[in-house]
Amino acid sequence: MANHLENLVNTTKKIREAPKDQLNVLVYAPFKTYFDGLADSVSAKNGKGIFDVLPMHHSFITLLDTGYVTIKSTQGEQTIEIGKGLMHVNQNLVTVFLDV
Repeated sequence: MANHLENLVNTTKKIREAPKDQLNVLVYAPFKTYFDGLADSVSAKNGKGIFDVLPMHHSFITLLDTGYVTIKSTQGEQTIEIGKGLMHVNQNLVTVFLDV
């Protein structure tokens, strides 16, 4: 467990160095990391509907509904099917906790 927390702290330090025109995105569950890198946008669904997060988005936290998290980057688009989750957005850092 301590190793997992240490990795998370190191990842957070790396994330804070993201360019202002991109998001640093981390999507993970307790035992699996689905995405860890730079992105241009993140889309997901909450109780109000589908929404997008772009660089310089206001800080917020939301519960995610069953559906998909879609991450668009210069490498293309990655879609992750989710049951439920929690998304936290703060200073171009998007963290998605799954299976919580």
